[in-house]
Amino acid sequence: MKIAIYGQYYQNSTEPIIKDIFSFFNSNNVEMVIEENFLKMLYEKQLIKKEYKTFSPSTALDNSFEMLISIGGDGTILRAAAFVRNSGVPLLGINAGRLGFLAKVQKENIESLLQFVIDQNYTTSERTLLGLNSEPKNDAFEELNFAMNEVTVSRKDTTSMITVETYLNNEYLNSYWADGLIISTPTGSTGYSLSCGGPILTPDVKSLVITPIAPHNLTARPLVIPDDTEITLRVTGREDQYLVSLDSRISSVKNESILKIKKTDYKIKMVEIPGETFLKTLRNKLLWGEDKRN
Repeated sequence: MKIAIYGQYYQNSTEPIIKDIFSFFNSNNVEMVIEENFLKMLYEKQLIKKEYKTFSPSTALDNSFEMLISIGGDGTILRAAAFVRNSGVPLLGINAGRLGFLAKVQKENIESLLQFVIDQNYTTSERTLLGLNSEPKNDAFEELNFAMNEVTVSRKDTTSMITVETYLNNEYLNSYWADGLIISTPTGSTGYSLSCGGPILTPDVKSLVITPIAPHNLTARPLVIPDDTEITLRVTGREDQYLVSLDSRISSVKNESILKIKKTDYKIKMVEIPGETFLKTLRNKLLWGEDKRN
């Protein structure tokens, strides 16, 4: 079995997790291939000494990998998706943060849940991705022009609101006068969109959410649309540029640029460990506090 490993380092929360993962997989003769920057950091912190093969953003993962394991929080998983792209390699998140909807494995029970990986006793769920094309082209998004959580446009270098002219399948919807606009997948519905008043969608829903950020018009509400809709945005404002982000990747874009957003023809596979479901996470992390039945 061959596993790709990627992660972020936080001394107080990830050192024990990293040691447990490496110890567990080495004792089970699992071949680990480590993201090159993460491995360099592990050597610098003297957390490991053994030599490992590496991969990098320019080295696409292939189907020889059982999965990619991400060590960190949900943000780390979103960055890890850039290594997976359209390879079909499933993603599993080890949660070293506080609130994890994507990072399902908790640090308290790593070994017992990773045993499901060894036994190949898991399923996968497919997550919709959003692709972005801009006119004129934006070099920052040429290679990695997809988002797993959301595509966001927002104001830059100003306290003034921007106007986001919005079309659905080339039909005019609205001109949002706001701090910005979020186009969210079901996966991203528990992220930035939720904090701006958007609805929660279960991961298998075939929908997208359009959520305005602090709109001037209080009747501008989040809108749920079919996920096969092509969304076109044209942004104007007092400044010459505004910001566009695809998850954690962000770039400046000139006013009057045309953004076309549509789901990609491939999806990211997330590993589902038995008993660690989306609804359980929703109960424990967001709505009703800790699940007393556990």
